[in-house]
Amino acid sequence: MPPKKSNTLTEAELRLMKILWKRGESAVNDLVSAMPDGEALAYNSVLTTIRILEQKGYVEHRQEGRAFVYRPCVAEQEASQSEIRHVLNRFFGNSRERLVLSLLGDETLSPEELQRLKDAIRDAGPDDSEEV
Repeated sequence: MPPKKSNTLTEAELRLMKILWKRGESAVNDLVSAMPDGEALAYNSVLTTIRILEQKGYVEHRQEGRAFVYRPCVAEQEASQSEIRHVLNRFFGNSRERLVLSLLGDETLSPEELQRLKDAIRDAGPDDSEEV
């Protein structure tokens, strides 16, 4: 039985999506040229990956001459939220509390990050001024 297809992004897919989100429409040659130093992929690898992204619904193409020009059809924020929901479900049983507690238990959390998290939690809470 073939493995179940995942709608989450692999590392290679995410690298291409970041380029597309930054540049907008791009042909495969443009994507190959825009790869960061040390992360270069061969033309055929980029072509295969962009086709997979199209199958997953992240990009679409139009033809320009003989070349296909690809553009993102999922916004970066939307993809980010989808990935967070996936991690939340997969590792934390859909419990936002468990996710936040995991973040708070991370020893690499700086005091500034901790304060921003506290502020965000405080701001996300119910508005006490509406109580009668």
